[in-house]
Amino acid sequence: MTTDQEPAIAGAVLDDFDARPGSATSLARTVLGAYVRDIGEWVAIADFTELLTQLGIPAPSTRTAITRLKSRGVLHAESRDGRAGYALTDAALTMFARGDPRIFGFRQMNSGDTWRLLSYGIPETERAARHQLRRRLSAIGCGTVAPGLWIYPEYLATEASAIVTALHLDDYVTSFHATDPAVPGSLRQAAAQWWDLDTLAAAHRTFYERHRNILDLDDTSDRNAFVRFTLMLDEWRIIPYVDPGLPDEMLPHNWPGPASVQLSADARERYLEPSRRWVRASVERS
Repeated sequence: MTTDQEPAIAGAVLDDFDARPGSATSLARTVLGAYVRDIGEWVAIADFTELLTQLGIPAPSTRTAITRLKSRGVLHAESRDGRAGYALTDAALTMFARGDPRIFGFRQMNSGDTWRLLSYGIPETERAARHQLRRRLSAIGCGTVAPGLWIYPEYLATEASAIVTALHLDDYVTSFHATDPAVPGSLRQAAAQWWDLDTLAAAHRTFYERHRNILDLDDTSDRNAFVRFTLMLDEWRIIPYVDPGLPDEMLPHNWPGPASVQLSADARERYLEPSRRWVRASVERS
């Protein structure tokens, strides 16, 4: 039996992979995950609007983003002390907690680590759900071995299972542990077929080139740390989802991933706490 709450929970579990980094919806989600959780999981509308204004998002766009996040089960309206605002839903808090190890602690496979294979046979009557399953598995870094057969590191198994369950497709899906894949040619050649490594490499390079000077800010105020770090984080948080963290022997030579991973880690170490400090101070002043 389904409940009225399930659609909202599913929406939060599946995350908003369609939001373009730098857009109002994407930045709103980044601010919620990085800062609103830190200030009590609730934010006044006026404060939230001001935070996004600092990031270049006008108030009308913020209102539109809030409406989208409410419809996806990420926020719900809640007034506190006579102030209108929004609280994070339980499902959203679960989603953000699940994303923290990816975004703030890039996961990397080692040689000999376990894989998971996922096979499905979904009837035509569930075509829309099947389409969503493919999109969502790809969006969390799963690779396609063949039609209806996916591969991913074992550490992605919980997330893949959550997607299957949210789409009500458990009856059509079977998964297996796997080790030592035997493939035609090399593992490096197989990985290039199972994942779009060219696009992923381009994302790493673009990120690195755009933010490579973030550690050399002239203005090191907490406010400037918030602006620069949040814009960087908003772009970065997508990459650890689509990058499964393949072992070195499956990656092309001169893979750009380590440089961008290190840059994001260094920026977080330097700017996350000053950014949160500025947000806390801004909210307390309002």
